[in-house]
Amino acid sequence: MALLLFSSARGPDECSLMVAKAIKQFFIEASKLSLSIEMLESILGDRPNTFRSVLISVEGCLSEQLISRWLGTVQWVCQSPYRPHHKRKNWFIGITCLPNPVPIQDSAIAFSTMKSSGAGGQHVNKTQSAVRATHIATGITVKVQSERSQHANKRLAKLLLAHKLAEHKEEQYQQQKEIRQRFHDVIPRGNSRLVFYGEAFCDK
Repeated sequence: MALLLFSSARGPDECSLMVAKAIKQFFIEASKLSLSIEMLESILGDRPNTFRSVLISVEGCLSEQLISRWLGTVQWVCQSPYRPHHKRKNWFIGITCLPNPVPIQDSAIAFSTMKSSGAGGQHVNKTQSAVRATHIATGITVKVQSERSQHANKRLAKLLLAHKLAEHKEEQYQQQKEIRQRFHDVIPRGNSRLVFYGEAFCDK
């Protein structure tokens, strides 16, 4: 299984629209290759039916073939549908393959099930197929209801939770790095509480 992130980066609304169009096309091509594709997470754009970013999982024998076709910068040449008189006609998004997160043991996760909400038909709404997974140590929670099978949703929830946990650890690392950098900038020179000497690092 691979994790792909489609991102408009800091592009304008046209790039968010491009993400939506790219995702739709990606799903069409994946279907032709009999690949299993799931949208795990999305950040909506400012305009209707647009996305700032979308995280999807890709699984299947020919997944590498499709991923290699899409990976990198994708360009869209089109007159802006939002600004008809705008001179710019080239729009860009980025697609990257994220490293698979380290799997989390079930003992570290609290699972709960519930009825799925939203689109999906009567079958989805009548069964306890949606899964909420909470990482006990950090309290990070995700909910997955894209599949009708509770087992499939549980598997995807574990994957998404592992990704969220990896992001959380990276954020903590970056925060600690910033704290260390700020500390370097404010260390007072003089009036030391301790002084050490020589290669033996003695304080006397």
